[in-house]
Amino acid sequence: MTLERPIAPDPYELLPTVPAFTLTSDDVHNGEPMDARYAHDSVGGGNVSPQLAWSDFPPDTKGFVVTCFDPDAPTGSGFWHWVLVNLPVSVTGLPTGVGGSADADLGGAFSVRNDYGDHGYGGAAPPPGDRPHRYVFAVHALDVAGLDLTPDATPAYVGFNLAFHTLARAVIRPTYQIKE
Repeated sequence: MTLERPIAPDPYELLPTVPAFTLTSDDVHNGEPMDARYAHDSVGGGNVSPQLAWSDFPPDTKGFVVTCFDPDAPTGSGFWHWVLVNLPVSVTGLPTGVGGSADADLGGAFSVRNDYGDHGYGGAAPPPGDRPHRYVFAVHALDVAGLDLTPDATPAYVGFNLAFHTLARAVIRPTYQIKE
């Protein structure tokens, strides 16, 4: 059963335009289906965050935020899968699986609660039979070393703060679908 609704806009089309920089991954690719390894365990996936690496960000960048958002979730507000804040400028990549690790040395960075209610990465889990969902992995280059937030901030509040501190943004948009 496919849910009939219009395709949601890309969330970054609704915000002020910022320059782009380079985001690559050995695990996920723009416009291509993700492996089940990166899907949520509730749908039989491995719930593993993909490897990400970024470069060519503005020279005045002082820190980063990494997010993963599904604009196609049937919620009216999308679904936040991952919001990792306050990465130091010296961190320009994340290894596969770091999204759920509290032990990773990320220079004081932390995840706020995702829409599953967990801290860390929560994999793809679109409704079975729905069209392919886009998973917007974004790295935001900041004009500050860190946002004045705590782990109990909401993803929307992080996004509000990003609107005032994002110098540039890099994005990869893989997809995921669960066939009936």
